[in-house]
Amino acid sequence: MLGPVILAASRSDKMRRLVSAAPVTKQVVDRFIPGETVDAVVPIVQEAVASGLELTMDVVGEDITTPEQAAAARDAYLELIDRLKVLGHGTKAEMSVKLSMFGQALEGGHELALANVRPVVEAAAAIGTTVTLDAEDHTTLDSMFAIHEELRKDFPQTGCVIQSYLFRTEDDARRLAAAGSRVRLVKGAYKEPASVAFQDKADIDKAYVRVLRILMEGDGYPMVGSHDPRLVAIAQELAHRAGRKLGDYEFQMLYGIRSDEHHRLAAEGHRMRVYTAYGTDWYGYFMRRLAEKPANLLFFFRSMLTKG
Repeated sequence: MLGPVILAASRSDKMRRLVSAAPVTKQVVDRFIPGETVDAVVPIVQEAVASGLELTMDVVGEDITTPEQAAAARDAYLELIDRLKVLGHGTKAEMSVKLSMFGQALEGGHELALANVRPVVEAAAAIGTTVTLDAEDHTTLDSMFAIHEELRKDFPQTGCVIQSYLFRTEDDARRLAAAGSRVRLVKGAYKEPASVAFQDKADIDKAYVRVLRILMEGDGYPMVGSHDPRLVAIAQELAHRAGRKLGDYEFQMLYGIRSDEHHRLAAEGHRMRVYTAYGTDWYGYFMRRLAEKPANLLFFFRSMLTKG
């Protein structure tokens, strides 16, 4: 049960300093986050597109405390979109955004986040791509869904994320599984109380399958966010039963995890999108990747023992 402990550590300034100072940390972080700048990730984008993969790009950083920082986050995404336009890869790379980066937690945060994310969505649409709103902890979701609904009035291709470990998610999936919608389903990577979320892995997996069935049988476009081979196989079976063809749904997996599976699915004709994060404020993202899977944590500790 190390996952909840690691998730708690992801919000600890003391742990942030400790982990950041470990000599081996950069080497391990590079497995999940290929760079800190747009220039650093351009070769990753080009390589992925050349090999038949698509991407969703995330500029990491959630600890926003001022409106100026929120505006800087907006500008970082606009810089990314400008670069994708120059590369001609706009249709192969979408954006994933966390509204906390756009000021959602600040005073007047709902309106501030909407005002900051809208120009990013507009710029993405102008180069032929779109934006998906990432789900964060359960206290932020009503605001996220409201912003999602507002953006879809002008940009109906705007996507959102739902998390199978939350009790509310089956109802959210039924509401969202409508024509034109784009919904990414993940298990969830935040520390949530037992009053709102399943705590047992088996229960979370069962909920994932129930929600995925709703999405596959609906009229929207499901995005299957999982590295679990069993859930990937179940997704293919549910898609087949629902009469979906290749291209009527897609798989999404994280950069640096099961890369061979990325290429296998793409070679079979599936749309395979790699969630690729970059930026300097990597700590929270990195800690959630460790919490999601014991093998990631084991990889980190082994590296510390052998390289530290």
